[in-house]
Amino acid sequence: MATGIICRRCAGRSCRTATFSTTTKAASKRIFFRKTEEGQSSKNTGKHSKPAVMLRLWNPPEYKISLNPSAYAGTKCVSHEDASRSLSGGSLESDYTRISAKQIQNTYSITCSRRLSCTKNTLLDLESNKALFTPASLTQLRKVDPVEDDGQTADVEAYDTKEDPRVFQKQRPEYKFLCYNRSEPLQPLSIEEGNLILQNVAVLRSSLKPGTIAEYFFRLSCLTTEHLEIMSSNTRFAMLCRYGVENIQLFDIFELVKILKAFVCLAIPPTHSMLKVYETECCRRASDMSLDQQLMVADLWRCLRRSVPQYLDTVFSYVNLHWTNLTLPQLVQLVYIIGEGRKAPEDLMKKLDTLVLKYLHSLNLEEVGAICLGYFKSRNGLSEQTMRKIGDKVSAHLADMSSYALVNVLKMYRYTHVDDMDFLEELGNVAPSRIPSIGIQGVMHITLGCSALHYLDERIMNAVASSIPSRAAYCRSKDIAKLLWSFGSLNYEPPNAEEFYASLEEQMHIKLPEFQKFPEHLLTALLALAFAKRFPDDLINYALSPKFIRLTRGSKFDLLKDLFTLDGTVEIECPSYTGNRLVPQLRQEATEMLWNFAKKEICLKPEITDAVSLLEDMLGGPQYVKNHMILPHTRSVDLEIHLDSGQKPLPFNAEAVPTKKLELKESGVPLTDDLMNQLLKRKSSSQTSVDDCENKIEKCTHKRQALQEQSLSRWDPVMFSDGVPLTGTILKALTKSTASCESPAFTVQPHGVMKLAIQVSNRNHYCCSSKRLLGLHNMKRRQLCQIGYTVIELPFWEWFHLLRRSRSEKLSYLHHKIFGSVV
Repeated sequence: MATGIICRRCAGRSCRTATFSTTTKAASKRIFFRKTEEGQSSKNTGKHSKPAVMLRLWNPPEYKISLNPSAYAGTKCVSHEDASRSLSGGSLESDYTRISAKQIQNTYSITCSRRLSCTKNTLLDLESNKALFTPASLTQLRKVDPVEDDGQTADVEAYDTKEDPRVFQKQRPEYKFLCYNRSEPLQPLSIEEGNLILQNVAVLRSSLKPGTIAEYFFRLSCLTTEHLEIMSSNTRFAMLCRYGVENIQLFDIFELVKILKAFVCLAIPPTHSMLKVYETECCRRASDMSLDQQLMVADLWRCLRRSVPQYLDTVFSYVNLHWTNLTLPQLVQLVYIIGEGRKAPEDLMKKLDTLVLKYLHSLNLEEVGAICLGYFKSRNGLSEQTMRKIGDKVSAHLADMSSYALVNVLKMYRYTHVDDMDFLEELGNVAPSRIPSIGIQGVMHITLGCSALHYLDERIMNAVASSIPSRAAYCRSKDIAKLLWSFGSLNYEPPNAEEFYASLEEQMHIKLPEFQKFPEHLLTALLALAFAKRFPDDLINYALSPKFIRLTRGSKFDLLKDLFTLDGTVEIECPSYTGNRLVPQLRQEATEMLWNFAKKEICLKPEITDAVSLLEDMLGGPQYVKNHMILPHTRSVDLEIHLDSGQKPLPFNAEAVPTKKLELKESGVPLTDDLMNQLLKRKSSSQTSVDDCENKIEKCTHKRQALQEQSLSRWDPVMFSDGVPLTGTILKALTKSTASCESPAFTVQPHGVMKLAIQVSNRNHYCCSSKRLLGLHNMKRRQLCQIGYTVIELPFWEWFHLLRRSRSEKLSYLHHKIFGSVV
């Protein structure tokens, strides 16, 4: 920062001024001199009044400004704006009327080195000081209730992200050494005492001692909120801030902590340049602090709402070496700090997981919630073993937990995908009655947690649905999207569905500008509505517009898949829609991306490969089966089969390479004496043996035909034990139709062709512990039917069990599923 001094004066007269102000204009970086007392100002308003003295900043390597207060009797006010900012008739702006003559004649010097300028510690660049106490920062000191018609609802929605997570800190006395307690009573400071402190600052200036500076900050932080607002324009407080920066390396750790506490009460904005200096000093001193002091300082930076990743890295490095010595309160406070910092080394989090398990029996419910939240915010998961133990601990006492802690535990279950049924069932008992008293953000997290775990409890969902219409105005774009997604993905329609959806769709229109900032939320909401067969044309038209698609390109998420799913759904389910659509190039790009993923992650799963192989053998070859994405926008594969009107398989997969098949005739397998001897495990080749074998073959054939008419649940492979031990090859030959043995040449399919979509499902397609399809898979099945497919499912509870059984059993099951389902 450069400083130049320009002094204008009348000829033959000296220029006199009082203390200079530390308030500057942002554009010109000027420092104006301010008036002394009101009386002096009136005396100088004549023809001999002097113009204002102005300092222009420049940047020498080292400079001193020597000031002799006795040489300056007064100065003219620079502007009416500056005058209007004076306090209580000028009490904080008055000159040294109470200072002795000896003091007045002292000469003080203010030294500013190039080093301070280089670290951006520009406390005299007083644009920052002018805005030291902004309305936004001062609201931290008092909770403002929203003005709404429904006062009770407004109170429920008043959510302080700074205070609510800190309830656990009030439950043990040890936390007072680890974190800052905003509710700790302070002795109020009167405005007169504040004036006196600031006057002392103006007198002592550079001779202020570090302990005195820390004490002055602490005492000024005890002013009431109204007086803090008045002090925002005071130049002497800015001087105090500057002297704090200049003496920062002389503070001991206790004084440094004391100043940071004062900054919290003073609501210093997190972006203020002065805080960068203190952050750097804290990083330098971290290795000299005890762990308690490290955690206290980290907590103070959290209260100041300033991110300090470098300082936290230093703390984490220290903890990584001494983690086994952490006490229970230190562990909980550390995990809280990690969560607020949003990251931590993975190896450290695993070590802390071990400690959580060790201390779990001693943790109270709020501390459990704090640990879950810390891990969740830092994108680290607790181990399954720890989550099971947490479930055992809290399930029996869920009614005693605060709603905030309950939601945080559910967040961690959502993140780790551990489905603790005891916890979820107890959640269904406790949560519904609490929904009206939980803020919208908490309600959203409850429904989203249930959705992520695929857990449908109608009591919870109905309570949420009945609560939302009257509170929809409080929803952010994220809340709207996640609420809709929870209901849509669980494929659940509440009793008040029309009112519920109408209220949220109305808010989607109102908050469209917010959705433009977060395009992923709009697509999430529209897909959720599509699951529920609701299609707001105007919002869909906007979401598929070139303008919105350009917005999605700037998102941190890959939203092309969501756009593709929405576009494909509209094409099938909204034939009357005439709005924007995805361009063919993007559709092709999305299709290739999804298919490449499916080939690597889905098509190679054992349940899929087994089904494809067996169907090819049963129907006559790969040209009769196609494993592909019938509806690419639904992001999953199906096995496609075509049958004619007589239920004969039709070859349609032109991409498949036909395999050479065994020539079979309608009369069955030609049995020779040697084959019969082998089947009957006899060495004799007499005609009697052949006759006996033929009788046994005929008997088994009758039993096979009877078996095919029975369901899988009644089928018993022991029925084959009285005759020939049939292999998979022989069974295939016996059950294969004549049509399957014909030439595989591809012909034009007749009009009556039946297209089958064979779906191999898994647990992730269904709600937990039920046979209710989730929203996306239900929508896919609906759309397959709409475009003319007959959907046949191989449900996981049947097919996965058969994967461990014999080939004969699996073939029989597939034959029954396909030909028995299309009768």
